[in-house]
Amino acid sequence: MNALDLIKNGTLALKESMITSHRIDSEILLSSVLGKSREEMLINLDEKINLRDILSFKKLIERRSSKEPIAYILKEKEFWSKKFEVNESTLVPRPETELMLEKLIKIYKEKKINILDIGTGSGCILISLLSELKNSIGFGIDISTEALKIAKKNAKKHKISNKIFFYNKSFTEIYDRKFDLIVSNPPYLLTKDIRNLQEDVKRFEPLIALDGGNDGLDVIKKVIYKSKYILKFNGILALEIGNGQFRQVSKILFKNNFRIKYKLKDYKDNTRIIISILNR
Repeated sequence: MNALDLIKNGTLALKESMITSHRIDSEILLSSVLGKSREEMLINLDEKINLRDILSFKKLIERRSSKEPIAYILKEKEFWSKKFEVNESTLVPRPETELMLEKLIKIYKEKKINILDIGTGSGCILISLLSELKNSIGFGIDISTEALKIAKKNAKKHKISNKIFFYNKSFTEIYDRKFDLIVSNPPYLLTKDIRNLQEDVKRFEPLIALDGGNDGLDVIKKVIYKSKYILKFNGILALEIGNGQFRQVSKILFKNNFRIKYKLKDYKDNTRIIISILNR
């Protein structure tokens, strides 16, 4: 059996399991088994595949057919042109989060700042920021010990461990330090909406990083309130929010002495990022 035959078989199996990205997922999984880039594999579709690789590919297709995300199957996800280790303890990084990084890097390029990442997860936001902001240091905080294990691995992988510190506790317990920049992609989904999520998110991604309570704003409110006390004068709070939450979050920010500097839209024209400045 050659590569093309396997891709076709995998595509058919995924299509039957209602995986919309059936063809590309089949190609990605086979390229992973073969240890080649997808592009390299696609120009050698006549290559004969040995039995061991055929069996490995079939197992991966079965996992994807059960709706397990590709990122968890491969144990990595690309973000900010870097590969980050992920697993079921961390959210899968999304492209809209890169919009936040792009803006923050423009604001702070060449500056020396200290950054707090609330709910750091895989560490992808903080590590990516520090890879660009060479003079800065960062603190990643998360209540999940398993997520922090992954974040530490990613920091080491990207050679940034010397200027990043991780803490396993709630951000509400920070009292002894002030920051120039606080970033957070907090849980913002309404509890009632979680059951309507796609299967690959609902069944596999960590619920604690998704569930924002009855109004989706439980953690966002706490982050804003706490940030008011641990940001320096004119410090910036950068938040990722859910669809349709801009007006509510804006009101909470205003009540806590924040002024909105930028609001960024995702690729579907929804406001998903708020960058605000603390005014005292």
